[in-house]
Amino acid sequence: MDFSLPPHVQDITRRVREFVDSEVIPLEHYIHNPGQRVPADVLAALRDRAKAAGLWAPQMPPELGGLGLSLQEIVPVFEAAGRSLLGPAALNCAAPDEGNMHLLHMFANQEQTERYLKPLAAGQIRSAFAMTEPAPGAGSDPTMLKTRAVRDGDTWVINGHKWFTSGADGAAFLIIMAVSNPDVPVHKGSTLFLAPADTPGIELVRHVPTMGAADLGGHPEMRFHDLRLPHSAILGGEGQGFALTQQRLGPARLTHCMRWTGIAQRALEIATRYAAEREAFGSKLTGHQAIQWMLADSALELHAGRLMIQQAAWLLEQGQQARQETSMCKIFVAETVNRVLDRAIQICGGMGVTRDLPLSTWYEAARAFRIYDGASEVHRMVVARQVVKQYAQ
Repeated sequence: MDFSLPPHVQDITRRVREFVDSEVIPLEHYIHNPGQRVPADVLAALRDRAKAAGLWAPQMPPELGGLGLSLQEIVPVFEAAGRSLLGPAALNCAAPDEGNMHLLHMFANQEQTERYLKPLAAGQIRSAFAMTEPAPGAGSDPTMLKTRAVRDGDTWVINGHKWFTSGADGAAFLIIMAVSNPDVPVHKGSTLFLAPADTPGIELVRHVPTMGAADLGGHPEMRFHDLRLPHSAILGGEGQGFALTQQRLGPARLTHCMRWTGIAQRALEIATRYAAEREAFGSKLTGHQAIQWMLADSALELHAGRLMIQQAAWLLEQGQQARQETSMCKIFVAETVNRVLDRAIQICGGMGVTRDLPLSTWYEAARAFRIYDGASEVHRMVVARQVVKQYAQ
């Protein structure tokens, strides 16, 4: 096992951290309170500075304006970007655009690449992924997908109800997952469609109110009313929606883990600084075993999480599905991040629950991490099935 980072990755990681510390963190006051968003002109200027610094889209190839880093190489880079909730957006490696770029880069044809991927990679437009549905539709169980696409000559007519279509408000296009053949199991009969957001039949019903800072584009509830798309709107191929989605979600789970590890690491640093400066009961807080153990537990869990991310990224780069490993990683890192943030707030006491520190904002936002891209319970089910399968063999 070689845990060393190539010199160019070390350099990019260092520069990303310096950029986040100097350019991004000073803008965090825009999102410390619920409902606040960074003004569009402020974000645009920040992204221009990221491009000028040579830090744009680390995960994209150079021909698309990125840095051309592999999945393994972006692990420390995304963590450095994730030290602020604004960092990934500044570098164009934030969800859902990052996952959608990955999906389009693998499966888009030339026309789709020109129309959707190139402007998305350049930061000229945003995107959304419409898969999750309110009950009784597909949530954690994608086989419950209710949205339907019916062939009508050279077009498809889509009807359905989605929500948590993250980033949809202001997105230029949606990637819609729908059942195109109800006569076969969903994992063989679903298809992904690329739909310009201004296509007649797309309705943004409402912004779903959520915990934490407001994300760019929100998490809207959507309805599709006789949405008519040409056959050329299919991404990949008819009936390949489930397979393509799995190709997207595996790496996307890891990139979520990378970014949130950055937030958790910064929370640990804030808590350590506070404990080193605050005195109570005759000594600095760092002199009390109760505080020491909280700091130690956070450090060791973050260390273990990083190793899990690195190993899962390596497996995916070897061409393996790594379903068990990515599920393990998603469970462990999501729950670690929540624990680290909780401990940091506890160490900082009354200061921890104020908006004078970013901990409370992160704490609210991080709670959803244990649900999106697969709830912890679902991933435990995946791991358990593999354990039973190996036993049976």
